[in-house]
Amino acid sequence: MMDSLRTAANSVVLKIIFGIIIVSFILTGVSSYLIGGNNTYAAKVNGQEISRQEFENAVASERNRMQQQMGEQYSVLASNEGYMKNMRQQVLNRLIDEALLDQYAKHLKLGISDAQVKQAIFQTQAFQSNGKFDNERFSALVNRMGMTTDQYAQALRNQLVTQQLINAIVGSEFMLPGETSQLAALVSQQRVVREATLDVNALAAKQQVSDQEISSYYEQHKGQFMTPEQFRVSYIKMDAAELQGTASDSDIQAYYDQHQDLYTQPQRVRYSVIQTKTEADAKAVLDEITKGANFADVAKAKSTDIISAKNGGDMGWLEASTTPDELKNAGLKDKGQLSGVIKSSVGFLVARLDDVEAAKVKPLAEVHDEIAAKVKQEKALDAFFAMQQKVSDAASNDNESLAGAAQVSGLKVVETNWFGHDNLPEELNFKPVSDAIFNGALVGQNGTPGSNSDIITVDGDRAFVLRVSEHKAESVKPLADVKAQVTDIVKHTKAEQQAKLDAEKLLADLKAGKGEEAMKAANLSFGQPQTLSRTGQDPLSQTAFSLPLPQKDKPGYGIGSDMQGNVVLLSLDEVKDGTMPDAQKKAMVQGITQNNAQIAFEAMMSNLRKDAKIKLGSIVEQQ
Repeated sequence: MMDSLRTAANSVVLKIIFGIIIVSFILTGVSSYLIGGNNTYAAKVNGQEISRQEFENAVASERNRMQQQMGEQYSVLASNEGYMKNMRQQVLNRLIDEALLDQYAKHLKLGISDAQVKQAIFQTQAFQSNGKFDNERFSALVNRMGMTTDQYAQALRNQLVTQQLINAIVGSEFMLPGETSQLAALVSQQRVVREATLDVNALAAKQQVSDQEISSYYEQHKGQFMTPEQFRVSYIKMDAAELQGTASDSDIQAYYDQHQDLYTQPQRVRYSVIQTKTEADAKAVLDEITKGANFADVAKAKSTDIISAKNGGDMGWLEASTTPDELKNAGLKDKGQLSGVIKSSVGFLVARLDDVEAAKVKPLAEVHDEIAAKVKQEKALDAFFAMQQKVSDAASNDNESLAGAAQVSGLKVVETNWFGHDNLPEELNFKPVSDAIFNGALVGQNGTPGSNSDIITVDGDRAFVLRVSEHKAESVKPLADVKAQVTDIVKHTKAEQQAKLDAEKLLADLKAGKGEEAMKAANLSFGQPQTLSRTGQDPLSQTAFSLPLPQKDKPGYGIGSDMQGNVVLLSLDEVKDGTMPDAQKKAMVQGITQNNAQIAFEAMMSNLRKDAKIKLGSIVEQQ
C-alpha cells in the first residue's frame, strides 16, 4: 500500500527536510518533543495510539492558527490557564474523533489509492509554480507546517478517506419529488392582508399623566437615567520611533567585529544521489556509472527517490546541519568523486560529490547599511529605556503632577477632554492604558486628582505615564433634569396599553360579525390589500403567517405591530400558493439535505464515541 508515495516519502531528500525540522525545533526550544523525553501516549482509541508527539504537534498547530487569527489579543488568552487547558482538551477530542472516523472508514472498507493522494498533492495550487507542481515549494511549505512529506501524505490520505465517508452520508440524504413540491409551495406561500393602524403616538399626545405617575416611573427605572462615569487624563507619551540613534564608522566596525557569525555563510556541499531498494540494484547502478553512463540519466531512470530523480539526483546545496550522516560518512572529498554502495535507512545509495563551497564572511561594505540601521535602532532603544527610567523616577518623586516627568524627558504633557469607558481617546486606546485608567487605582477621593501611574509599555516601543486629573463617578440624573423624558415615556406606555385594549375589543367584535359598526365607531378602516411573503422580516409579515387559514369567503383577523411600534389590526383575506424557481428549489433541497446529513453525521459520531474504548494517557491526566 502507498508504494510509490511511500517510496518518495522515505527518500534521502526528506531525511534532509526532517533534519531541517529538527534544527528549527531545537532553535525554538521544543526539541524535547522530538529527542529525549518519555514516550507516554496522549490517548488510545480502541487500541490505536495517539502519540504524545502527535498531540503536542496538533496543540502547537492550533496555537499558531489562533495567534495568526487573533494577533496580540491571543497573548491574553494564552496567559489564561483555564483557556489553554480547555484548548488542549478540544485538540485531543478532535484527534480522538479523527481516529474513530479512520477506524470506521476501514471497517467500511473505504480507501484512497496512492495515485489519488499523489494527484491531490500535484493539483494543490499552493504547491504549484506557473501552473505546474513545484517540488521545492511543496517541501518548503510542508516543512513550514512542521511535518515531513510522508506525514503530510498520510494526513491528506486520512482527510480524503474521512471526506469519502462524509460524502457517503450526505449522499444518503434525499427528498422525494412530492415532498419537495409541497415544501416549496409552503415556503413560497403568499398572504393577502389589509391593515387598520392604531397610531400610538397620536394616542400618546392625548394622554394625561400625574406627578405621582412620573415620580413612580422614575423611582422604578432609575437605571435608565444614569450619567456614565467620566474622566479627564493628563499623560506623557514616549515613542522609541521618535528617538534618533546615530551610527559612526567605529560603531559599525565594532558591531561587525562582534557579530561576524551573523554574516558568515557556513561551508556548503552539493551531492547527487541514486536511491535503490536493494544492494544488488545499487551495485548494478554503480557499475553502470563506472563504465561511463551519465549519472543524471541513470538517476532519472532508476532512482526510487522520485523527488531527487526528477533533478537527475541533484540534492541542492546542503549545510552540515542538514546533511544526512550517510553522506557525511561516505568519505567524499573531491569534486566529482563517486561513493561506493551506501546502506541507509531508506534503502541503498550511490552518491557523488558535485561541489564544495567554503565558508565565507560577507565583507563589511556589503552589510554596512544593514549594520548601521541595527546600531541606530539599538541606540534609539537604549535612549528609550533610559528616558523611561528618568520619567519613572521623576513621576514617583513628584506624585502630584507630571511637570517633573515632562522636564526630564523634554516631552509635552497632553490633557484630554472628558471621556467615558466607551469613547477612550484614540491615542490612549491600548488595553494596558485603559486598564490603568478604568481600574480605579489612579482616582482620588471624592473626585480629586489621584497619583501618577507607573510606566505603561505598549507594543514594546511605546510607553505612557499618566494621571487622572478629574473624575466624575457614575450617578443618577435628578428627576428635574429628565422630567420631560420621563413624561413622554409614561404617556407612550399608557398609549400602548390603551391601543392594545382597543384592538382586542375590535378583534372580538370582528370575529363576532359586528366589525363594521365597531370599526366605524373607532374611526378606523382597513386599507388596501397587500401581499406579504413568508420571507418578510417585518413584524406584520410574521404576524400574518402566524394566523390560521381563513374560512372560504370569510377573512381571518389578528393583532400585530408595525416597525414604528403602532398596534395594527390585520385582516387575512386570502392565502396563495407561491411558485419557486427551479434553482431556488434546488438550493432549498440542498440546504435541507445537508442539514439532515449533519444531524446524521453527529449521531454517527455520538455512537462511535459511545461504543469506543478510549483511554487517556498520563500526559493528559496530569494537565
